[in-house]
Amino acid sequence: MSAVLLALGANAEWIKQEQGVRTFSEEDSTWRLASEPAADMPMKITVALKVEDEQRAKLEQIFWDVSDPQHAKYGQHLTRDEITKVLDVPQSRVDLVKEYFMSAGATSVEVNPNNDMLTVTMNAATVESALETKLGVFTHSEEDISIVRAQGSYHLPEEVHEHVALVGDLLQFPRMRNKALQNLKATGAGSWPNQCSATGCKGLVTPFELKERYHVTESSNAVAGNSMAVAEFQGQYYKDTDVAKFNDGCSQNVAVAQVVGPQSQSAGVEAELDVEFMGAIAPEVPLTVINNQQFSLLDWTNQITSLDNSPLVHSVSYGNDEIQQSSDQYMYTCNTAFMKAGAQGISILFASGDQGVCGRSGCGFLKHKRFHPDFPAGSPYITSVGGTDFAQSAIGDETVWNAGGGGFSDTFAIPAFQKDMVAAYKARSDAALPDASLWNNTGRGYPDIAALGGQKAPYCVATGGRFEGVAGTSASCPVAAGIFAKLNGLRLSNGKAPLGFLNPFIYQNAASFQDVTSGINDDGKKGKGFTAVAGWDAATGVGTPHYENLAKVVMIGAADRSIVV
Repeated sequence: MSAVLLALGANAEWIKQEQGVRTFSEEDSTWRLASEPAADMPMKITVALKVEDEQRAKLEQIFWDVSDPQHAKYGQHLTRDEITKVLDVPQSRVDLVKEYFMSAGATSVEVNPNNDMLTVTMNAATVESALETKLGVFTHSEEDISIVRAQGSYHLPEEVHEHVALVGDLLQFPRMRNKALQNLKATGAGSWPNQCSATGCKGLVTPFELKERYHVTESSNAVAGNSMAVAEFQGQYYKDTDVAKFNDGCSQNVAVAQVVGPQSQSAGVEAELDVEFMGAIAPEVPLTVINNQQFSLLDWTNQITSLDNSPLVHSVSYGNDEIQQSSDQYMYTCNTAFMKAGAQGISILFASGDQGVCGRSGCGFLKHKRFHPDFPAGSPYITSVGGTDFAQSAIGDETVWNAGGGGFSDTFAIPAFQKDMVAAYKARSDAALPDASLWNNTGRGYPDIAALGGQKAPYCVATGGRFEGVAGTSASCPVAAGIFAKLNGLRLSNGKAPLGFLNPFIYQNAASFQDVTSGINDDGKKGKGFTAVAGWDAATGVGTPHYENLAKVVMIGAADRSIVV
């Protein structure tokens, strides 16, 4: 052990690790402190090491270059080892922080392949001692689930603090699925014929309606190297028997190729929605389900960027408001991980949220008085998917689902890929923008795209041995992700690189999407939201996918300008 660490003791100076930490308020939360964890309870914590600003800037430039179809380096993604060289985290930093936690009583410290994150296994009492904090067991007011979090801030000795960006998710409280968005069988308003034999699907959205609306061409040919995945947290699992019921009732061929993480035998509607519909949109693409008991963006991004062959497209239906993140540093660290993924050719799509512009913490217009943008949906380094409804009862034009998340980030500036479209949106008189005091005029706009997800005609999901209606951008996201997985198949079959980070491609080919020009995402708050107009808007992005149109342009990059479409 280094001499400096051997010297640590009662007189060591301990530094608060995450600066600017937001205070947890039980008044605003559905989580309640219930008890203290047993001293010997095993825990895993993720420690993000400091990445020097110069190295992060190099990674970001690579990220933008390889993601831009108009750039000469488009598609020239890095390997995992090349990412490690770009980050260039000093081995002395890795060793010092690892040594500290081992000396504090950790049973193991795993270093990720990029040398920028550690996974530390230790018991609860040791966590409290190593981080000079007090842990608590928090229970959810609506779900039978509990998590362990710090009751206040945490600290590290000064000599360790300077090498650590943060300790992940000790201060984060995950969002749980809104129960009002499931078991909606009685509200199916679709007038189309019931093409699923299951009687519970009448008037609801099934793969048939999605494929017709989004012009999805059937393909049974798997392309070598293609892959996609869904992320599940908080005890959400799929059951083979439910997937089989979905296949039988809706004449589909959904199959899970691989499961990463522990798989339970209990059904979770979130997981089964993801698996059944992403698998139905792109049955020819091998589907991986990535399970994690706790919702942790850092753990998950560390996991997918550490895999030897990470799936090329990831759909994630989880998030929280920006103000619910523990700090700006937490979001900054997550963004670095998103850039690592995009630089390797991995596409990440997040649902934009299900509470309109007010987010999960709510506006109230009395107490908070501002809209609450979502994270990571408002991150410039991922693709955000909003929600729509059919405008009428038939398959056709779409309108904004009024509870779909959208708006402008309070933390991140407008990125170059959307600058012109966002400016055009704000300049339109029919945009009827909300009062300027409610949102950030200089923030990154989201969502980027949208797909069906509203309560007018929910998705028909086989779960718990029966069919029921389920709504939300949790439905929109896996459908959109499945379409991009199919587009990856076209590129791979023609010797091209996968799409990777999608947003430059999306905004450069906005005309290939189906524009949504009506509705507002005010979630019933009397017009306090963003209105859909022609072109990009902060309710549906550039619109919903048109697979056949996208298939015509997906091959074009800086080296492909001779291709005629």
